[in-house]
Amino acid sequence: MSDDAVKRAQEAAAAAAAAAEALQQQAREAIRKAEEAAALAKAAAEAAAETPETPERPVPAEERPPAADPSGTPPAHSDSEPGPLAADQVEAIRAGYAFEGAALEMGALVNGEAMPDVPVRIPLAMTNRHGLVAGATGTGKTRTLQVLAEQLAANGVAVFAADIKGDLSGVATPGEGNEKLLERTAGIGQEWVPASFPTEFFSLGGVGRGVPIRATISGFGPLLLSKVLGLNETQESSLGLVFHYANRNGLALLDLDDLRAVLAYLVSDEGKAELEGLGGLSKATVGVILRELITFADQGADVFFGEPEIDTAEFLRTAADGRGVISLLEVPGVADKPALYSTFLMWLLADLYGGLPEVGDLDKPKLVFFFDEAHLLFNGASKDFLAQVVQTVRLIRSKGVGVFFVTQTPKDVPGDVLAQLGSRVQHQLRAFTPDDAKALRATVSTYPNSGYDLEETLTVLGTGEAIVTVMNEKGAPSPVAWTRLRAPQASMSPSPDAAIDAAVAASPLTAKYGTAIDRESAHELLTKRMADAAAAADAAEAAKAKAEADAEYEKMQAKIRADQEKAEKKAQAEYDRMMKKTSPTSRSRSRTPERSSLEQVLGSKQTQKIIGQVLTGLFGMAKRR
Repeated sequence: MSDDAVKRAQEAAAAAAAAAEALQQQAREAIRKAEEAAALAKAAAEAAAETPETPERPVPAEERPPAADPSGTPPAHSDSEPGPLAADQVEAIRAGYAFEGAALEMGALVNGEAMPDVPVRIPLAMTNRHGLVAGATGTGKTRTLQVLAEQLAANGVAVFAADIKGDLSGVATPGEGNEKLLERTAGIGQEWVPASFPTEFFSLGGVGRGVPIRATISGFGPLLLSKVLGLNETQESSLGLVFHYANRNGLALLDLDDLRAVLAYLVSDEGKAELEGLGGLSKATVGVILRELITFADQGADVFFGEPEIDTAEFLRTAADGRGVISLLEVPGVADKPALYSTFLMWLLADLYGGLPEVGDLDKPKLVFFFDEAHLLFNGASKDFLAQVVQTVRLIRSKGVGVFFVTQTPKDVPGDVLAQLGSRVQHQLRAFTPDDAKALRATVSTYPNSGYDLEETLTVLGTGEAIVTVMNEKGAPSPVAWTRLRAPQASMSPSPDAAIDAAVAASPLTAKYGTAIDRESAHELLTKRMADAAAAADAAEAAKAKAEADAEYEKMQAKIRADQEKAEKKAQAEYDRMMKKTSPTSRSRSRTPERSSLEQVLGSKQTQKIIGQVLTGLFGMAKRR
């Protein structure tokens, strides 16, 4: 079976599992509603049986006596305005949040006033079933996130959160009490004491304050990178081929420069032959990928890639006293760099999913991960990227990791992701525009039936109040509860810069990850290879030119020698002719004639030499020295 077929089969199986889980959730909800309807019908029947033939005047809600607590203590709101819930509904909420195991204390039920005897809680074991914290700006989402983070850490669970506005850094500093704070906490039954929590500060690539977080391109992988870049199947396949080639040839892909260098090399004249037998790369496809990488780098992603690569196990640590370490990522100006933010968070979840073993359902998760400003993760995301998010969120809980999305409205989170969230903390929503009103009605429709007019209630919640429903220990949704939330024990203001700097300097992770490493990688290796190839080509060209010049020179020398020999022969012939012309006719062969003075002069060797030189010069063939 081909890789594509396996991939399609896996995706189909994952989709089927998601559909089955959604159907199970719907079935549980239908059973719960049926049980509620049966209980109401039974109560109505019993009430009808006890009603006298002449019914008494109905007692208005405002004239009803307060319901008694089982302990005999009257509820805290006995002297205040009555709330929307009847006594039996309050008791249903009390029972719905009375969990046997460890739980995170969220706050107290509000029914007109806060009821400290009716706590609202989240089972600790269910925090790996994910959750949502939503609400308009200024309604208390960040404080809710802080309360959850503090209690998770106190229970020995590691926490990771992006500190978008810098507010969360206060978890490292004990809070300061005041009269208003203590009055509020006493009203919900919270025994408030100041506390700080073990905190580690991180930054993306060293931009900002904290231990630098980096990842290598190789560690990021072609699949996730393709999703982030929005590549189609052909481009994704080509990118996978590039990673395969780089890995096979020992070309380390550490940063974006390395990836760009390999892409450019493989479509160059020198690199085309490297992919023979592997299918090759299209220049057009490589051009698209390179353009997307440039855009990606311009959005700030280049600072994230490099060495040393962070070990994601660093986010799962506990302190010496057993409390979980809260890892805070400072992301300055994240609204301008959504690609960087979402890229890092998805890489972190994917790396955790790939590296952690399957553990099933634990008494408490290993890590709870908070996606603040979650809309930045989903805005403009491709379908493939959203599918990756859904799959990761659905499967990572079996690795002991819980994920909470924090955003303004539930509509910021895709429906497939919302279906995976077991706990919901909904702060105030505003309906100032038709779109707001539509979003409000859509939000209300996703909640179980309750005694509240949620469309109205969600618009009148006070700061620090929320509508809460969670997944109970049996996996069923708890009753909807209007909740006044607890106050954080740590500072609700940012920690001083000096304290953060001191914590970063003292962290053992600073020595391990603080200094960037720029070792020889694909970019340097290919640059050297291409430079060597260019030098070799230049040397070959120079050798060829020299050989051609030498051949031409030898040809010219041969011609010169031939012409010189020809001229010498001609001069000798002329000399012989002159000698023959000047010598007398011999009358007798036996008699030696007496030579004239001219013959004696012309016949001397010195004269012959001079005449030969003169004649040779006359013919223009004298050898130049």
